[in-house]
Amino acid sequence: MSFLKDEGGQGAAEYILLFGGVIVIAIAALLIYRAYFSGNSGLNASQDVNTIRTTSSLK
Repeated sequence: MSFLKDEGGQGAAEYILLFGGVIVIAIAALLIYRAYFSGNSGLNASQDVNTIRTTSSLK
């Protein structure tokens, strides 16, 4: 019955779930940013960058 008290594999399973969650979030972010930077979405990244540069003057 000592195998019931062995929790060595529990840490590995938690790491797998953690990395799986990070990978899902990274894929979702890539899909969002791909739509933002592609020319098909109607969003203009270069115009947004220029607007931020002109409005945030560091003096």
